[in-house]
Amino acid sequence: MLVLNQEEVERLLDMEGCIAAMEDVLAALARGEVHVPLRFVMRPGDEPSLLGLMPAHRAGDTPLYSLKTVAVFPDNPQRGLDAHQGTVTLFDGETGVVRVLMNASAITAIRTAAVSAVATRLLAREDARVLGILGAGVQARSHLEALPLVRNFDTVRIFSRTLEHAQALAAQVGAEAVDTAEEAVRDADVVVTATSSAEPVLAREWLKPGAHVNAVGGRPPQMTELDTATIADSAFYVDRRESAEAEAGDYRAAVESGAIGPDHIRAELGELVIGVKPGRSSEEEITVFRSLGLAVEDLAAAEYVLRRARATGVGTEVSF
Repeated sequence: MLVLNQEEVERLLDMEGCIAAMEDVLAALARGEVHVPLRFVMRPGDEPSLLGLMPAHRAGDTPLYSLKTVAVFPDNPQRGLDAHQGTVTLFDGETGVVRVLMNASAITAIRTAAVSAVATRLLAREDARVLGILGAGVQARSHLEALPLVRNFDTVRIFSRTLEHAQALAAQVGAEAVDTAEEAVRDADVVVTATSSAEPVLAREWLKPGAHVNAVGGRPPQMTELDTATIADSAFYVDRRESAEAEAGDYRAAVESGAIGPDHIRAELGELVIGVKPGRSSEEEITVFRSLGLAVEDLAAAEYVLRRARATGVGTEVSF
């Protein structure tokens, strides 16, 4: 089988190619061409870390199984490490033979931002020029690479609870580090919440009319970054309804409080891609994409990486 380390995956998984792969696989999900159960999460007792198993399957002419094993350690950024550690394995869909084992940190970082780019292209206003980012870790960095590929931003503001982290990232990308989350969000056309917070980090009153929000963080398995008012006042989109209903803590809290009904989710992102559900309805409407992260996204990203690795001779072949 082929083994690919983090540096090799990062080199092979270019953002533009990943955005195209995510759009394709989300469309396939909307058409029922891939199978993805809810992820299994093991969190022992009060342990802050967790281990998640994310399988997926694609049938058709080139059947494929994938399994991402991801260990989430929320305090890793303070150690200078990605909070997400693990592997993605692809299995031949006809024989079960292991085809490739690759680093999952790079896959998670890049494909998550690529999915947000798909959402931003479909939902953000065409004239979006100001980007606000809450968080200064791996996902913030990936989104700063992905979102300018789909909108032309003149201003980028970054907030982090650790100001030095925001300043360091801002200096690298030509952005502005700000002192508060509100300062990053006020007047922003596109907002990204990329934190490990277990509490809401964004308030509805900060959002301008017509803003688009990509919520990609929070502490799994109950992800909570948005306040209930933001969810209730927005056109709300997800990558998959079942995942949002099981894992999106902010969405579930809004439902349980009675602020929204069970039909509040306007569409899955793939349904927008294939044109069967509506997107933004007006220039003033606030749109939210709550990203949960799907195993089929890992499958598509890993297959793209494998294809490029075979074409370029990158990676290490091992007997297994």
